[in-house]
Amino acid sequence: MRRREFITLVGGAAATWPLAARAQQRIPVIGFLHVAAAGPLAGVVTAFRGGLEEAGFTEPQNVAIEFRWAKGDYERIPALATELVHLPVAVLVTGGGERTAFAAKAATSTIPIVCNVGTNPIKTGLVASLSRPGGNITGINIFTSELAAKRVGLLHDLAPNAPVFAHLVNPNFPSTEDIIEEVDKAAALLGLKPVVLKAATRLKSIQRSRRSRKNDWARCLSVRIHFFSACGINSSH
Repeated sequence: MRRREFITLVGGAAATWPLAARAQQRIPVIGFLHVAAAGPLAGVVTAFRGGLEEAGFTEPQNVAIEFRWAKGDYERIPALATELVHLPVAVLVTGGGERTAFAAKAATSTIPIVCNVGTNPIKTGLVASLSRPGGNITGINIFTSELAAKRVGLLHDLAPNAPVFAHLVNPNFPSTEDIIEEVDKAAALLGLKPVVLKAATRLKSIQRSRRSRKNDWARCLSVRIHFFSACGINSSH
């Protein structure tokens, strides 16, 4: 989505805000919903605020942002989305994958939603098409699943003598199975064996997953850095 389109969403929402609401709240409110915890994504928040400022929106002068962080607890996401809708907000921004986008879609059919997803949104049923998504949803697709094969190739370049590698995934991500499939295909072409480790929310779950596959010795690891932020895990551990 172009910056001009986002400016239109926020600015237009302020212009059409119901009179009664504007009497109490004179600036548009952006709802920001993310699956992760706030700490690991401090840089993302700074960049988000910076982008708004470039577009002419600065807190608290002419815009407000309401943040909701699921902290890796996927069960909380629908309630957090509903909470933002009921404030209400002028625009709902979601991050961290399809779960937040679908929760926002289920919570409102009128408030504009700007989402960031990693899989094909047409395949998942989030939008009707990329050029004409329809409804109240727009955003970007970072093609996480499609890039999985590229990561396997890079891993092989870094460790050409390692026939086995561990593939750490979060089973709660809607795109996980697609990513596993793409990694398996890429690994087969290179004669490699991926060992899938599934861990959902805490460092201990990663350790348990690793112990369960202790006979599959791996010399390298493939993992999305987003895995750690979504689970609330410090990657230095």
